[in-house]
Amino acid sequence: MLSTVKCQGWPALTMAPAWLWMLCLSVTQALLELQFVELHVEIPENYGGNFPLYLIKLPLPHEETEAQLILSGNVDREGPFAVDPESGFLLLTRPLDREEHAEYQLQVTLEFEDGRVLWGPQPVLVHVKDENDQVPHFSQAIYRVQLSQDTRPGVPFLFLEASDGDEPGTVNSDLRFQILNQAPAQPSPDMFQLDPQLGALSLKPKGSASQDHALEGSYQLWVQVKDMGDQDLGYQATAIIDVSVVESTWVPLDPVHILENLQVLYPHYIAQVHWSGGEVHYYLESQPPGPFDVDAEGRLSVTAELDRETQAEYLLQVRAQNPRGEDYTEPLELHVVVMDENDNAPVCPPQGPPISIPELSPPGTEVTRLMAEDMDAPGSPNSHIVYQLLNPEAETEAERALELDSTSGRVTLGTAPLLAGQNLLLQVLASDLGGAEGGLSSTCEVSVTVLDINDHAPQFTISQIEPVSLREDTEPSTLVATLTATDADLEPDFHLMNFAFEAGNAEGIFGLDWEPGSGQVHLRLLKKLSYDAAPSHKLVVVVQNVAELVGPGPGPEATTTVTVLVERVAPAPKLAQQLYKASVPISTPAGSLLLTIQPSGPPSSPLRFSLVNDSEGWLYIEEVSGKVHTARTLQGAHPGDTYTVLVKVQVADELSLSTSATIMINFLKASSAPGLILTPVPTRHLCTPRQDHGVVVSGPSKDPDLAGDQGLYSFALGPNPTVQRDWRLQTLNGSHAYLTLALHWVEPREHTIPVVVSHNTQKWQLQVRVIVCRCNVDGQCLRKVGHMKGMPTKLSAVGTLVGTLTVIGFLLILIFTHLSLSRKKNLDQPVDSVPLKAAV
Repeated sequence: MLSTVKCQGWPALTMAPAWLWMLCLSVTQALLELQFVELHVEIPENYGGNFPLYLIKLPLPHEETEAQLILSGNVDREGPFAVDPESGFLLLTRPLDREEHAEYQLQVTLEFEDGRVLWGPQPVLVHVKDENDQVPHFSQAIYRVQLSQDTRPGVPFLFLEASDGDEPGTVNSDLRFQILNQAPAQPSPDMFQLDPQLGALSLKPKGSASQDHALEGSYQLWVQVKDMGDQDLGYQATAIIDVSVVESTWVPLDPVHILENLQVLYPHYIAQVHWSGGEVHYYLESQPPGPFDVDAEGRLSVTAELDRETQAEYLLQVRAQNPRGEDYTEPLELHVVVMDENDNAPVCPPQGPPISIPELSPPGTEVTRLMAEDMDAPGSPNSHIVYQLLNPEAETEAERALELDSTSGRVTLGTAPLLAGQNLLLQVLASDLGGAEGGLSSTCEVSVTVLDINDHAPQFTISQIEPVSLREDTEPSTLVATLTATDADLEPDFHLMNFAFEAGNAEGIFGLDWEPGSGQVHLRLLKKLSYDAAPSHKLVVVVQNVAELVGPGPGPEATTTVTVLVERVAPAPKLAQQLYKASVPISTPAGSLLLTIQPSGPPSSPLRFSLVNDSEGWLYIEEVSGKVHTARTLQGAHPGDTYTVLVKVQVADELSLSTSATIMINFLKASSAPGLILTPVPTRHLCTPRQDHGVVVSGPSKDPDLAGDQGLYSFALGPNPTVQRDWRLQTLNGSHAYLTLALHWVEPREHTIPVVVSHNTQKWQLQVRVIVCRCNVDGQCLRKVGHMKGMPTKLSAVGTLVGTLTVIGFLLILIFTHLSLSRKKNLDQPVDSVPLKAAV
């Protein structure tokens, strides 16, 4: 839609859009507002001059126009303002009252009849200047107030209220208060004071002291209020104040006990305060801050549940204050005690590292003291904690080793022995209410570790070892023995040992070396040994801890004995000659001495002699003396032959030391000297087991050639060791000897015992035949019975039995065969040949 728009001061815009027309209008309005600055006019109220009063000339346009002046603002049609169209002055048509309108906001415009504005709007602010034309007024003609006897001097107990209709903040409305009169004037005419500016009524110090003489009564005060401040001129008004002096109700409060966790409806009333004076505001302070409140009536209450463990006591201060927040008197204190409830279980101390206690600590030694804490009231049953074992029926190892005092929580050592390295865990139930039913409890744990102390002396595993033999030529540093010691303690430091000789090593021949902590010590030879100086050494080795030993000292197990035997190192034996020769007739009887093997000098040790290669068994040598004899007759030897035998000679104490020599025997013809005719010994028997009888061996000969020979015969068993062991030969006289069994038991059989008979320089061997047998009680020999003629042998008995059985078997076969044939014959006959059975 297009139209013609004509803005003031702008050319006409034909067919312009609506937004452009609006823009033109707003810009024009803005320009007009910038052109008209607000005019200010001040007019005193209650002006008493002539009217109309010309106030200010308006800046109207000078050209004539048909437009009209329009006055608008916060005035009505019959308002006190007008505009003179001719002069352009703003006129006042009547007096103004500031109390009705303090100022007027006016606008003057020049408008056409169609409402178009030609000029304006011109703002005009008219301020009505105040004059003191208003009398101050009290809010009440009579004020009645109660004055409590505890009211402090200088604290206002009444605030007078007065008003003045004049302009606030000016001297016209600046009010001053004063007391004109006090009745009665006793005990002092100026007991009260009135703040001249605030109108606050309070006691003077003199008046406060006078209340002690007038506990009850009333005073009437005639007071005045005046405007114009401190100037003498001004309007004034009066009022009466009736002051009633009353007894103070601001009395101390008894302590209040409140159960914690109290389940009631909150806020919960606990106490009441009352101020008997005038207008009062109650103010409550809590130290420490707590859920307490006081209402306008002075009722004190708790607004939430209390927790004694958070705060056990509160100190409340209640203040009675005037409207300005000034205390009428000293505040009242209310002591609030929170009563305990058993709402806290005992709390065990935090479990730290295990408590260490040395072993061997005596019974009753304090290990620790359980200090469980209960947050409930100290000294009350709620915090009375007792202790008991968690499971007294099943006594554990820890409970045997540790004892618990139920009242103090003191844990001490019991009578059970402690073991080093032992870990003990004691579980204790801490209960409040002294352990009564309904109490709360917690489980505490006490962990104890038994520390090892050096209370065990080291001990050798063997207190005495087998003797150790060392040769004299043993080299130093040779290991003699290894000794082992143990220590029952656990700590590695307590296993460190020192070893030393307690006895037997004064010359320092032996030494000890060991590795620390190994428990083994090596006994070594440090110096050369000497058999002559000491054939043996008895060494006593002692072991001790490096650390100080606690408790009893080392026992006998702390020592061990080592016996060292020194072996003499003898030189190899030396013989007088390396080749021994002898010429022997082939008729030399058994037992004849041929020669003696002798050392080159006195031997330092006994020697042992033996034959090595006596292949024919003709010789034997005495082991100790070295005498060589014929072991038997030289049967098989021929004259002129040579028989060589090797002799081995050894040191008896050291068989490894030996030497040898050669024996060479030359056989000669048989000797022609008459021989001894030995009487043959008849065969006899001897009983085994041995009985008290033997065999007589006869030595004398009936040979006429030896009849006159003087001298006795000597008898000896042959050199056979078995014969010498089993038999005993005892000489009866110069011509007879008695042969008996040497052993209790000898094998029953026929024995041939060689007996050597010697006469002067000649020797002969007699073979004695003896039957050894079992005997009856009469000493008669029990002989084995041979086969008797006519007596059946085992073979004949077996043959007879077999033959009998064969005949019986043959007869049985014949009988069964005959029966079988007879049955078959009967079955082969015709039926009619079989006779019928007769009917019954």
